Amino acid sequence: MFFGETAINLDAKGRMAVPTRYRDDLEQASAGRLVLTYSAFDAGCLWLYPEPEWERVREQVMSLSTFNPSHRSLQRRLVGSATQLEPDSNGRLLLPATQRQVAGLEKRVVLMGMGQRFEIWNENVLSQRRIEEEKEMAAQASSEMAQLVL
Repeated sequence: MFFGETAINLDAKGRMAVPTRYRDDLEQASAGRLVLTYSAFDAGCLWLYPEPEWERVREQVMSLSTFNPSHRSLQRRLVGSATQLEPDSNGRLLLPATQRQVAGLEKRVVLMGMGQRFEIWNENVLSQRRIEEEKEMAAQASSEMAQLVL
């Protein structure tokens, strides 16, 4: 299970070093074979899966009805845009230019362990997202408190 966050610099070629604390687990889980795709929900974010976990997710997504436009959109976003990756001898992953561009990934990214997968965020987008989420949580807490008082 992956957890925690790490700030990482992409090099000029768009390579990202996988933190050493994850390398052995990834090697055991998938022989280093990974799959990168767009986040189903968040702009400015990519999802990175060990291949066996990706296969499970892919099967679930592809079992959805293609007659539903929302399902087709999800299938295109996750499965149609997925890319297989393997770390080089230095433990770096080359993130494809198209995926970096669409997600807005620049020099500074954040790798977040999210259980069975990772999220790769544009550092500024993640910071802004956190500010928005804090405001939403504060508003929700205020609303709940108002209901208790009334």
